[in-house]
Amino acid sequence: MRRVLNYLIGRLLLTVPMIFILLSLVFVVLRVMPGDPVSAMLGGHAPDSVIEKKKLELGLNKPLGAQYVDYLGQLARGDLGKSMIFEEPVWTSISAKLPATLELTFFGLAVCLGLGVPLGVRAARNRRNGHDFGIRLYANVVYCIPVFWLGLMLQMIFGVFLGVFPIAGRTGSRVISSEFDTTGLYVIDTIIHGDIGALGDVLFHLALPALTLGITLSGVFVRLTRANMLDTLKADYVLASRARGISENKVVYGHALKNALIPIVTMLGLQFSALLAGAILTETTFSWPGMGRLLLERIYLRDYPVIQGVIVVYALLVTLVSLAVDLVYAAIDPRVEL
Repeated sequence: MRRVLNYLIGRLLLTVPMIFILLSLVFVVLRVMPGDPVSAMLGGHAPDSVIEKKKLELGLNKPLGAQYVDYLGQLARGDLGKSMIFEEPVWTSISAKLPATLELTFFGLAVCLGLGVPLGVRAARNRRNGHDFGIRLYANVVYCIPVFWLGLMLQMIFGVFLGVFPIAGRTGSRVISSEFDTTGLYVIDTIIHGDIGALGDVLFHLALPALTLGITLSGVFVRLTRANMLDTLKADYVLASRARGISENKVVYGHALKNALIPIVTMLGLQFSALLAGAILTETTFSWPGMGRLLLERIYLRDYPVIQGVIVVYALLVTLVSLAVDLVYAAIDPRVEL
């Protein structure tokens, strides 16, 4: 237990310089890009005196180094600052959008694994026949498809032509966010309140965005699962299990798949950042009120504190997931020591 605790502390300490470097890059890039929050707020025809007064009010008249020191001091106190455009705390904006992004990412990951792992296993079991070639073709195609294009196609087919699923938003008229605001995760909140109708409405709105995100990334797991299953199915213990007359399904799913999952768990941590990046485009395509959409909106407005705050939260999420994956990896593989 002490060793695990030391490992956790060490990993968390390594997170600090990583976030510091990331935020430093974001801080500099935002301020060297054309445009600024004052121009976004006042437009291009405001008098110079008004512009200078607003810059003085926001602290944008200070040298870049002074602004950077002020920001780091603010961040060290756990304060993400206030929006330069709407003058509300950054955490208020993020906390309102974070549950939607987490919900979309979780269900997108479920779709990704639900498609990728079984298809990869099936391709390995049917190596070099029609099933294998078809599944490998699927993996290559979905890996190359832009996530926004896939989202638009699903919207057009299942939303416009067939009218099966809604094409935008997180909920319909049945669900009012103030009624289901226990956790901000609408699926969990509707279950807590026992409202099955509202749960169905939330899941229907979640279906197309989650499918878009999950299908796009499932190709990686198809190929990885297939490659590892091919190696595992050649192992001596698998051959011995078959020789003892154990059923093929039990050999494949009860023995081989467990060992093939070890590198898949590692890839899961690496792909989480890709899920968050894909969620930005998915949220924009489906008008999903999450952090990705918030980030794009505030980039257009040059709202520095909110952009930086979202980057901090993204970095912390990726770090925590990577840490959890390392712990799971050590738990399922006794050869690994923390």
